[in-house]
Amino acid sequence: MHTALHYRLSRFYFIYYFFVGAFVPYWGLYLKSEAFSAADIGILMSLFQISRIFAPNFWGWLADHTGKRTPWIKLTAFLGLCGFVAVFWAHGFFWMFFVMAALSLFTSSTLPLAESLTLAHLATTNGHYSRIRMWGSSGFIVAAVVLGFLIDSAGISSLLWFLLAVQVILFLLTYSLPEPKLAAHPHDDFSIWQIVRQPNVIALLVGCSLMVTAHGVLYNFYSIYLSEHGYSKTTIGLLWAIGVVCEIGIFMMMPKILARFTLKTILLVSLVLAVIRFGLIGVAVDSLWLLVLAQTLHAATFGSFHAASIDVITQFFNGRHQAKGQAIYNSVAYGVGGTVGGVAGGYALQYLGGQQTFVLAAVFPLLGLAVIAFGLNLSHQLPTQQGIFK
Repeated sequence: MHTALHYRLSRFYFIYYFFVGAFVPYWGLYLKSEAFSAADIGILMSLFQISRIFAPNFWGWLADHTGKRTPWIKLTAFLGLCGFVAVFWAHGFFWMFFVMAALSLFTSSTLPLAESLTLAHLATTNGHYSRIRMWGSSGFIVAAVVLGFLIDSAGISSLLWFLLAVQVILFLLTYSLPEPKLAAHPHDDFSIWQIVRQPNVIALLVGCSLMVTAHGVLYNFYSIYLSEHGYSKTTIGLLWAIGVVCEIGIFMMMPKILARFTLKTILLVSLVLAVIRFGLIGVAVDSLWLLVLAQTLHAATFGSFHAASIDVITQFFNGRHQAKGQAIYNSVAYGVGGTVGGVAGGYALQYLGGQQTFVLAAVFPLLGLAVIAFGLNLSHQLPTQQGIFK
């Protein structure tokens, strides 16, 4: 892969996930400092997942219809920046709901478009998706650790200015993304619904959604859960970072893992480890070392699972359907799954407590394990060779 192209894509992923690494671990704590209840926080945080259900599909359709990616990435990044500026004046549930809804509407669409752009470039080069994506993980780590120290020393309000600066940088970087050349593909004549309704695609989307449901609880409430058990912001940031360090390790190893194991095997092992991880978080919150062990499993519950899922999705959705395929994957897995986890997790945390909430979260990857085991039937052949479009 061309070095300059690799650098530009990796840099964009680094800054995008730098924002995520600042937002996900600490935004719930900011909302808590504004006196929102756990149920309110669950609703507000889930706006990002709710918007993923429909917003990326609109932008994905625009990208595939126009044959362009970069103009829409620039536009969604700019509108996301405008939405975030309004957070400074948002107080009370109604105004925060309105502002976060506007922010999430555009921010949730930037990544699927960037994923589509990256995969389109990789289709004509020798690069590996995991080698680029690991720079996003690096950005997450740096932000999570830096913000932990910053908030402990300067207070939670420093988070707003930090996130604003990152949003500005992200928007500026969209101008460095090159437009890919989209080659014609044999599946271009197929309707998108001919692809979506295939049993393999349905099983994958349902299984991914169940995995992300558990992570919706994690992303929205892990920091609050740990804070309520006496952990400092610095320790919370380091625990987040441990998980993503392991994620980077698995991304670096993915080309070798993919060459040795089938995609279905990778998905199944990841789901088994997710059951163990969420169970540990629920029952061992007072043991720092067991929490560290649980965080190392993020390498599988997100890293290998996400990389394998992207690989499967790319096999089914390509050519002129590539951006729409990424949008559908994000909508169902992260939109529906994240919304269920975020909203249900908020009410569970408020009425059942954190330990029971995370133990219950382990049930979702267990269900996903059954769906993938019995519903997903993959071989080393490409979809056209399997005859799934007949």
